[in-house]
Amino acid sequence: MPSKHIFDEAFAQRPDLRQRVLGAIAKAPEQESLFGDIAHYIKHVQNASIQEQFKGQDEQPFKKRKLEHRPIDTGGWDKKNVCKVTDVSFSIPQRKKLHLSINKSASSGLHAINASGTSEFGVSWEWVRDIVCLPVPEKAQAQYNFCIFSTTADGLAPDQIVWTVPDSVPKDGTFVGLTTSPGETCRTLLITVLNEALKPYKKRVIEPDKQEFASQVVQAHRRGEPAYHIKAFRGSKDGFLFLLANGIFWGFKKPLEFFSFDSVDSVSYTSVLQRTFNLNIAARAATDAEPQEFEFSMIDQADFAGIDDYVKRHELQDASMAEQRRAKKLNVNGLKGNETKQEGVDQEEGELEKATREAEDLEDEEEDDENFDPGSEGESEGSGSGSDEDEDEREGRAGSNVVDEELGSEAESA
Repeated sequence: MPSKHIFDEAFAQRPDLRQRVLGAIAKAPEQESLFGDIAHYIKHVQNASIQEQFKGQDEQPFKKRKLEHRPIDTGGWDKKNVCKVTDVSFSIPQRKKLHLSINKSASSGLHAINASGTSEFGVSWEWVRDIVCLPVPEKAQAQYNFCIFSTTADGLAPDQIVWTVPDSVPKDGTFVGLTTSPGETCRTLLITVLNEALKPYKKRVIEPDKQEFASQVVQAHRRGEPAYHIKAFRGSKDGFLFLLANGIFWGFKKPLEFFSFDSVDSVSYTSVLQRTFNLNIAARAATDAEPQEFEFSMIDQADFAGIDDYVKRHELQDASMAEQRRAKKLNVNGLKGNETKQEGVDQEEGELEKATREAEDLEDEEEDDENFDPGSEGESEGSGSGSDEDEDEREGRAGSNVVDEELGSEAESA
C-alpha cells in the first residue's frame, strides 16, 4: 500500500485536490493503490522537471549520467531491522562490488553502499513492483541473480537493480546483523530477509517453479538439474526467458523486461519451423494506450509444448482476458460469472473465437462465390429470353395447380 506522505508530496500545491483524493479513498479503500500510483507518477514528473531546469547547457545529449550518491546511516549494523551483506556483485545499474544494506522497516528499503558508507543507489520498499530470484544459466557453479523492478524512479532510484550471489553457504562475516542457521545459503538467507521486508506490501520474491515451466533442453554442464530458462534472441541480443508464476522475464542483458500477466495483451507464435520458432508478446506499460510487441526468436522446438501449455493455462493468448486481468489488479471488476453475459450473449468475444468466426464467414463467402452462376444474372447472350421463358413456365405451372385445386374442391362440394 502507498505511504500517506506520497499524497502530501504529490499534491503539496493543491491541498484541496489532496483532500478530494483522500475522501475518495475513504469511500472506496480498494482504489488506494490506483491513487497511489497516480501520486507516484505526479512526483516523478515533478522531479524530472526539476532536474531538467538544472541540467547543464553544455551537457552531451547521450552522455551517461552518474547516479547521485546519498549518505545513509551505516552505524549500528546490529540494529534489529538492519542487515548488511558484504561484497555483493552488482551488474545493474552499475557493474561493481558493493555492500548491500537491507532495512526491514516498512518506511525504508535497500541500498548499495560503497566503502565510505555512501549510497550508490537504492530503492524504497513501496517502489518495488516485482522482485525475482533466478538461476544464472550456463554456469558450472550455481549462482543466482536477484532482479528488482521498481515502479517509477524517484529521480535517484534506478528502475532496475540486479546483483548476483552464489548458491553456497556464506563465509563468516558476509551477513552482518543476521543470525544464520546451518545449511542456509546466500540465496535462501536473502529471500527470507526480503520476504519479511516486503510482507507489509503483500509482495514476495518470485522463483521458478517446475509446475509453471521447466525446459526440456538438457544442460550439458549440469545434467540431472532442471533448467528453467529458455534461450532466445531479441534482435541481435541473446538472452533467456523465464516463465514464472506472475509473468514472463527476459534477461540478463540490459534492458531487462518483465511482462506481468496484467500487462500482457496476447502471446502468439511465428516462424514455426522444424527446429525453432518465434514467440511474440504483445504487452503495454501502465502509461501506454497501445500494446507494444516484443519478438523472441530462435527458440528450440523442444520447449514448444511446455511454453504453449503455460500460455494456455494463464489464458495469455486471448487479448480480451488482458482487460479483465488489469481490472482485477485494480479491483474494479464489474459483473462476475453468469452476470458477465447479457441475454445469453458474451459481452466480450475472445480473439480466438473472433478469428475462428471470421475464418468461417470467409469460407462461406468463398463457397457462395464458387456456387455463383453468372448466367442466372442475365450476363450471357440469350440469358434474358431464357429467364423470361423459365419464369413464364413456372407461372404456368403455378396457375394450373391453382385451377386443379379449385376444380378439386368444386368436385368435392358436388
